[in-house]
Amino acid sequence: MISNLSFRYGLLFSIFSLLFSCAPEPPAKGAVVSAREEASKIGVAIMKKGGNAFDAMIATDFALAVCYPNAGNIAGGGFAVYRHSNSEMGSLDYREKAPLAAYAEMYLDESGNVIPKKSTFGGLSVGVPGTVAGLEAIHQRFGSLPWKDLVQPAIDLARNGYRVTEKQQQSFESNKEEFIQMNGEHTLYAQNFKAGDLVKNNALAITLERIAEQGSAGFYQGKNAEALISRVQETGGVITFADLNAYQPVWRDPIHFKYKDLDIYTMGPPSSGGICLGQIMKMIEPFDIGQYKQNSLEAVQIMVEAERRSYADRSLYLGDPDFVQVPKDSLLDVNYLNQRMATFSFDRATLSSDINPGTIVWEESEETTHYSILDSMGNAVAVTTTLNGSYGSKVFVDSGGYFLNNEMDDFSSKPGVPNMFGLLGGKANAIAPEKRMLSAMTPTLVLKNGALSMIVGTPGGSTIITSVLQTILNVYEFEMTLQEAVNAPRFHHQWLPDLVTFEPKRFDAGFIQKMQAKGYDIKEEYSRIIGRVDGIHISEENEITTGADPRGDDKAVLFY
Repeated sequence: MISNLSFRYGLLFSIFSLLFSCAPEPPAKGAVVSAREEASKIGVAIMKKGGNAFDAMIATDFALAVCYPNAGNIAGGGFAVYRHSNSEMGSLDYREKAPLAAYAEMYLDESGNVIPKKSTFGGLSVGVPGTVAGLEAIHQRFGSLPWKDLVQPAIDLARNGYRVTEKQQQSFESNKEEFIQMNGEHTLYAQNFKAGDLVKNNALAITLERIAEQGSAGFYQGKNAEALISRVQETGGVITFADLNAYQPVWRDPIHFKYKDLDIYTMGPPSSGGICLGQIMKMIEPFDIGQYKQNSLEAVQIMVEAERRSYADRSLYLGDPDFVQVPKDSLLDVNYLNQRMATFSFDRATLSSDINPGTIVWEESEETTHYSILDSMGNAVAVTTTLNGSYGSKVFVDSGGYFLNNEMDDFSSKPGVPNMFGLLGGKANAIAPEKRMLSAMTPTLVLKNGALSMIVGTPGGSTIITSVLQTILNVYEFEMTLQEAVNAPRFHHQWLPDLVTFEPKRFDAGFIQKMQAKGYDIKEEYSRIIGRVDGIHISEENEITTGADPRGDDKAVLFY
């Protein structure tokens, strides 16, 4: 009898277990998509504790500073574009600034020529950091959980350690020589970490504890400020305590433009991303690009020619709006943009100029990082943050556990001379004290028929704008899922140098030959990985899906 009852109970338990295991997952209420799984999980954990998207932003950002040190940071800067649950749209500029002692010719020799590496390597390349001040500003306006609770997960991660990935090992190895040259052989990230190794950063944990206790004052004042200034100045830089004390982030209106039934909100100057994205999409719109296949000859030509014209405008007109007048409305005027495309023909490439491709220097595409966050209340934030080059200036504050940026290279060191991404700048982006340098970062929110539809952005230097563009078009014109759109092969053109870059071995040889036959400069040696897009899509039925770029270690974590 007992055995019979046991059998029946066991059978019933098995049936219930089977039913529950087959039950569909509940719909996701939110998500975090970032460059590292550890950071995405920390952001979601904050939302599970009752935090909103802005709380999750702060926790995710500090976590990336620990486990993604080539771009995650506390001594860099960035941009955030947000939509509040009450439908308020906005953006925060916490971009780095030039030091008070900076001047227009600071990277030129006596003959007026740019001194190699002066604006990219060492203390003189460091801009005044904005990240911690920016995160504090977000918390003061939108945060719901205590500041300490948002910094604590990163403190724990720094103290307990994170695991090195295979891609991260390659990154450490490729930069080891410069780490040692700048910081000595005993510096943390020159210690031959291998995939699977645990990296503990107690110095960064202590720095983050100061920030947790004191807010931004824990970074811009006291012991950390002393260590930062000392390290900058002993490596040739000019940042002072006055620079740190003077830094303030700026709330700005995002760039807003329409594309068919989409309302797109993205970052305005001193980022060039929003205006360039708007120009390119508005130049594309009359061609009804969706009638062609994704990455077809016609679709690629339309995009390349629109990109060419927009990047030319970028070099002339764009800079810090607090220092120069940026003609935003004129640059986004439909009549002006139609006129710009009047010279385009499917028959032949439009020539930008004759220029030696050797003037471009491609850096690895990891120099920036982007993350996208959506919470259950409808708050959304797209954040792109950077040290500029991978590991920034390579200057490491050993006592603080972090790298310093090399953001000064994003200024125009000399009009007409390309920066590390091959981008040309003009007088609008010339160096001046307390000025913010031009950027290509393009954190973006897309609304469809008035409802939030996409949160998206990417790293990639000059390719950021074109990577965001292609992801948006892949979803809304070529009817891909967001993950398919992120995975898809990408290409890039930026006016000068006049060449088109394609991702390696992702495009058919016959297609490339057809492009070359029309006069486009495409060679195998130009090929490179382009961007690492992280995004969130919300369908018209309110279903949340994600896209985490397989080009990196990027990871989406859903909030249920």
